[in-house]
Order: sequence, then structure tokens, then C-alpha cells
Amino acid sequence: MLSFLKKKSSGSENDPASKDKSGSSWFAQLKSGLARTGEQLTGLFSRGGKIDDDLYDELETILITADVGMDATRALLADLRHQVKERHLSEASELKEALAHCLLKLLKPLAQPLQAETHKPFVIMMVGVNGAGKTTSIGKLAKYLQGQGLSVLLAAGDTFRAAAREQLTIWGERNNVTVIAQQGGDAAAVIYDAVQAAQARNIDVVLADTAGRLTTQAHLMEEIKKVKRVIAKVLPETSISPAAPHEVLLVLDANTGQNALSQVKAFDQALGVTGLILTKLDGTAKGGVIAAIAKAHPIPVRFIGVGEGLDDLRPFVAEDFVAALLGLDA
Repeated sequence: MLSFLKKKSSGSENDPASKDKSGSSWFAQLKSGLARTGEQLTGLFSRGGKIDDDLYDELETILITADVGMDATRALLADLRHQVKERHLSEASELKEALAHCLLKLLKPLAQPLQAETHKPFVIMMVGVNGAGKTTSIGKLAKYLQGQGLSVLLAAGDTFRAAAREQLTIWGERNNVTVIAQQGGDAAAVIYDAVQAAQARNIDVVLADTAGRLTTQAHLMEEIKKVKRVIAKVLPETSISPAAPHEVLLVLDANTGQNALSQVKAFDQALGVTGLILTKLDGTAKGGVIAAIAKAHPIPVRFIGVGEGLDDLRPFVAEDFVAALLGLDA
């Protein structure tokens, strides 16, 4: 990895917790997940030649097709041109490190880890459209929080789909945590009961699932606002604690490209999103949408997911992400 990206990482090669069952490191998984973009950029920068307008044009095309978006691409290229001029760069091979600096400057403000120890119970409301990986992310997040020494309770607030309740129950069994659920019924009532149960059992964190909904379904967006209001009633604001939910996490499928940015804007307007989880960085996604979000609607990226395993959800580390996106080595 380039020197400016080196850091003490929780996913280092010497950390057994960073290995999956096959022995591959987390960074190797991430790099593989972003290979589509990394290979294109590596090919562009490694073929030699001078830095010229044609090279910038090709780079612009790669960034846009990688879901970086027009606004973020223009901002990155403007910053890149400034660095080239300031550092007197001339060779295409020198452009990769300069681009890495520009990307890191854009993405690092989003790398704000989840702080779930500030209140008890700490209530996390999980939201997103159907198919984004919300329920699966809850199961993985429960495992991660347990690894931090926190007790967890799950609330099956997706009362529209029996399959969602069943899936959450399976995740609860895998993690050995209680799942509060009802057959049908009102989502707000289920989550209300779950928060009360957490209080009674001295649980640290409540992960509240909600039904997936399209951002264009106004009546369903109003319904999820009601869920948030009900959570606030069971844990209202006090002199030492804000009202629950203490975190509203929006789960985004990395394969949806610029549509993910539309989801961020819509859910944030409705609920006040406090953090993002980007899923399915498994080789099909191009990854650049994080840059688009950073430029147009910056919200902290709490976690990213690269696979289906319990340990395949990790905190977002900007240095790792930039290195993987550019095809650099750890």
C-alpha cells in the first residue's frame, strides 16, 4: 500500500479475527469485491505515457462508469489536476497515488465508527428498500456488536413479510440472541415491545428491523416515520440522553449505482439518517457510489459488507477502501 495509506488497521494480516474461513484477509476480500474498478484503473495507470487530456478523459469515463457520479468525478478531476500541477507530475504512473490522495480526502470524513455504548439500551433503527440486504445486515451487525462485548436484542419490525421474521429468527439463533416478533400486527408495536424488553433485561443494544419500502411510496414512508415516533415515546429525551432511536442506519445495495444516492436523500429527509451500511461489495459492485454520496449528500458510512458470512460486515475504513478501489496492496 502507498505510504500515505499505511495505518494501524483492525483488519491487519496479523489479526486472526480479520481472516475468513479460507484464510483470506478482509482486505483481500474487499479488493476482490472492487476488482472491476481496480483492474480498469490499474490498466490505465500502468500502461505508461504522459499525463495529457486523453488520459484525463479516459479516467473520467472509468470513474463515471464506476458509479462515482458526474459531480464527484468533476470534483476529483479538478483536485487531481491541481495536484499534478502543484507536484509537477508528468507520467501516467504517477497519477495513481495522486488520485488516491484525492479520493481519501473526499471519503475520510465519512469514516465515523458506530458508537453504541453511549446509551442503554442503544436503539438502532434499520431501514432501506426491499432487497438491499437489511435483515442479513442485522444478523451480521449483531455478531459484530457481540464481539465488542455488547448484549443484543433483535426486533422483527418487518411485519409485512413472514419470511423476514423467519430470517431474523434464524440470525437470532446463530448469534444466540433473543428476537421479539409477532405474527403480523403493527411494526411500531413490535419494536415498542422490544425496547421495553431490552430495558427489563438490561440489554445494551436493540436492532430494530423495518419493512423495506420504495422511496416513491409516500404512504409507506409516512408509516415508517410513525415507527420512529413510537420508539421515541418508549425512550424519550432526557437530560443525559437523546430520544431513541439513537441511530438510523440506511442499508444500501452497492449494485444500485446512482439510485443509492436517491435513496440516501429520500430516507434522510423522512427519518434523519445517521449512518449507512453499504452491502454486496462482492465483485459485481463497482464501489464508486460512496464518492457520489460523499460529494452530494455526505452521511457517515458505518459499515461495508463483502459477502454472506457472519464476519463479512466490517466498519468502513477509508484508507482500506481507497487502496482496494485502486487495486493497491495492503
